[in-house]
Amino acid sequence: MSGDYKTIETKLIHAGEPEPLIEGAVSIPIFQSSTFEYAGQSNYHDLKYIRLNNTPNHVALHRKLAALENADAAVVTASGMGAISTALLTFLSSGDHLLSQDCLYGGSHEFITKDLAKLNISHDFIDGDDPNSWKEKLRPETRIIYAETITNPLMQVADLKAIAEFAKANRLISMIDNTFATPLYFRPSEWGFDISLHSCTKYLNGHSDIVAGAVIGSSDLIKKITHKLNHFGATLDPHTCFLLHRGMKTLAVRMRCQNESALKISEFLEAHPAVEKVNYPGLKTNPEYQRANALLDGFGGMLSFELKGDVERADRFIQRTTLPILAPSLGGVESLITRPATTSHSGVSPEERQALGISDTLIRLSVGIEATEDLIEDMQRALKE
Repeated sequence: MSGDYKTIETKLIHAGEPEPLIEGAVSIPIFQSSTFEYAGQSNYHDLKYIRLNNTPNHVALHRKLAALENADAAVVTASGMGAISTALLTFLSSGDHLLSQDCLYGGSHEFITKDLAKLNISHDFIDGDDPNSWKEKLRPETRIIYAETITNPLMQVADLKAIAEFAKANRLISMIDNTFATPLYFRPSEWGFDISLHSCTKYLNGHSDIVAGAVIGSSDLIKKITHKLNHFGATLDPHTCFLLHRGMKTLAVRMRCQNESALKISEFLEAHPAVEKVNYPGLKTNPEYQRANALLDGFGGMLSFELKGDVERADRFIQRTTLPILAPSLGGVESLITRPATTSHSGVSPEERQALGISDTLIRLSVGIEATEDLIEDMQRALKE
């Protein structure tokens, strides 16, 4: 089936699929071969070889991912951090500087503040809500501005339109981690971003059984990133490609269920007397609601909140819930619950976490596809106890 598909639901199923179908197989086969017959290629990066991320399983994923965000090209990687680190190191060298949104996933924060620093690459953090303050941190050696669509773990939505425009005006490469929003709810290229990054481990796969990443953007930028990736060797295995390819096809139905459930759970928690604060951009009481509503087609399945009380009370609540699983990561069909201070942001110093507003009592919930009423009943009982 060929054609330009208008809706993302149809793209998830049909975009990028082999034409014609391989031996008529409706589901793409797994090409578990490390090398392929030489076909006269003159460029090393065009050789068919598993480390070069160009087996038929890779190619199908690349086409589908690019179509989902209405971008030119994409490349998959061995993990989300593989995508982030490779993309940054493609365009940053010793002496360069980048601007980054201040509240980030802990792994990204550590990579920027520690690993890049060892390579003599400096950074400044910016307030995503205050575009007027960004110019003063700009340097002649600034190359990149980096952000997250919905931040981990405070669910902030920065002035993304202003970030993309600032990058264009100052000849910077704009990169955004789109993991929490997914292509269903935000397509960075449509807003002027150069590079979109994903931990496909999360929503794109949706079943907590693989680790993978992706970079999506213009053909020339993706080509440069792919060449760097080929040398780093952060290749996605063909079987993992197959699982990601399969998982992506149900993204729309999963994500819409999780979005609807997360909003109802956020409203329940916000009204509960034992809860101090709820972070979810879909709440009309959220200070960034109007912006999020203008930028996003949905608010996602992630929320975080703080109970009244200390860390022990937060831990007791988590232990008393029976449906969410106490585990890191997110975006699967099962609900996962954790305290970021002990998992995703444990590598960030307590002082830095406090400065960012990430308290030790903060609880992060990745809402699965269980019945919303069951999840609320479970949390209501845990709060009562």
